[in-house]
Order: sequence, then structure tokens, then C-alpha cells
Amino acid sequence: MRVGIVILPEHRWWAAEPLWRMAEEYGFDHAWTYDHLGWRSLVDKAWFDAVPTLTAAATVTSRIKLGTLVASPTFRHPVHFARELTALDDVSDGRFLLGVGAGSSGFDTSVLGQAELPGHERVDRFGEFLELLDAILTQDSTTYRGKYFSAVEARRAPGCVQTPRMPFVVAANSPRSMELAARFGNGWVTTGRPAGSEADDPEAWWRSVREKSEQFSEALEAAGRVPARAPRYLQADAGPRYSLSSVEHFRDVLGRAGELGFTDVITHWPRTEPPYAGQESIVETIAAEVLPSLKEA
Repeated sequence: MRVGIVILPEHRWWAAEPLWRMAEEYGFDHAWTYDHLGWRSLVDKAWFDAVPTLTAAATVTSRIKLGTLVASPTFRHPVHFARELTALDDVSDGRFLLGVGAGSSGFDTSVLGQAELPGHERVDRFGEFLELLDAILTQDSTTYRGKYFSAVEARRAPGCVQTPRMPFVVAANSPRSMELAARFGNGWVTTGRPAGSEADDPEAWWRSVREKSEQFSEALEAAGRVPARAPRYLQADAGPRYSLSSVEHFRDVLGRAGELGFTDVITHWPRTEPPYAGQESIVETIAAEVLPSLKEA
């Protein structure tokens, strides 16, 4: 089991830098940040872009994997984004993970004055985004014309440090997006069932996680891939209880995720207020007692 932590891009760098350093020093396997133009209840708060944040984080760390959780086609174009990703992969010396998803309705769409796309069209757009981004990152020159994106002789040079490109960790909860994850993904990330009538029922959420995992196994088999070989990431804080609410609860999350076949669990750095309100002392204890035992197992 590997453990990652999300550091929201809400701090000026003098305050954010120590968090990224500590994520590595504490022994987390990967660290992530959100890729949004603004996010939910924090839309009127301080917020910084994911790409320069991760670039800066790469310069103050040396081991930990770094990634977006998750980038989307809502405001990213594959041609320009491929250049940013290539630079990130280079600055991090091959430590970058591209967490990527279809995007959803919300501020990222409304702030650009865009019309909200229905779910099936967002998945269509996501399919084009992944196909074109994969092509640009792996081919010397790419020309592509789709409904949502186009490229004319987009160049790859110098290419990624990781070959043939950095890993795509594809967020997918629906059958069609899981097909894309099985086709393009070097890993899969899920949030389980979206919040709804069962949002406050932990057992219902865990059942939904099991269902999603089983559905993804079916998608992998349909794509001719071996389910047991695909890394699976669980966004643990999509459930009804913050995973770092206590050390005991975090141990339970890791155990249950492992039983369901997940290889990676992702939590969030505690904040002083919701969302993810918690105590940094919990992170310290987990770093001292829980993470070392995972590496010894």
C-alpha cells in the first residue's frame, strides 16, 4: 500500500513550501494538488495554479511523486498542456503523475462563460482530450481534428523524461469513463459513489467503492488488460468521514482499501477549517507509526 496526500494550492509559497517538504520527509509516496480555477466553498479564497505550484514543489523535493488531482479538459487544451506537462516531468526528473478526469459542472465552467455540457458530452470531450494528449506526448508530430480539440503538427520535442510518457492516473466512476481509464490509464482513481442520500452512511460509501472497483476490473478485462496489474487509487476523503480524523480511522481506511485491492490511498493535508479540518499532529503520528509499517510489510 502506498499513501499520498493532497496539498490544496491555497497558500503563498512561503507557507506552502514547508508542507511539500514535509510530505516528502514524512514518507508519503506521492503528493498532489487540485487543478481548478476555483473550487467549491473556497472559490472566494486565495487559490493558485497547479502547474507552477507543482513545478515549485519539484525544486524543493527529490524523491516523492508529484501530481494533479485532477486536471481536466474544462480549461486545458492538449497542445499547450503537453508543453506544461513535459516541463513538469523534466523539472521533477521523472517524478510527475498526471491525474486527469472529465471535469464537472461548476466554477471552472461558469467563470469562462461556457455552457455546461451534459455528462455524456463531457466524457466525449474527455476521450478526445486523452487521445490527443497521449499522441502529442508520444509522437514526434501530431495532427488531429476532433469535435472539441484540434492540433496541426504539434511537436513532442524534447519528449518526457519518463518513457513513453508520464503515467496517466485517470479518474473514472462511470462505465464509459472507465473504458477510457482502461485504454489510456497507467492507474485509476475513484471517489466512490457521489454524495447523495447516502452521504452520511460510511458502509454505503464503502459498498460503492467495491462496486466501482469491480466495474473497473470488468473494463480492464474488456480492454485485454490484467486487472491485478493496474494501480488503483482511492480518494479516501470522498467518503463521509475525513480520513485523518484520527490515526485509528486512517488505519481502518488503509485496511479496508487494501482488502478491496487498492494499491494507493490519497488523503488531504489537514486545514484549520472545513473542508478537511483536522490536526497536523495526526499527520505526524501517521508519519512516525503508520507509514514505516507499510514500507516494512
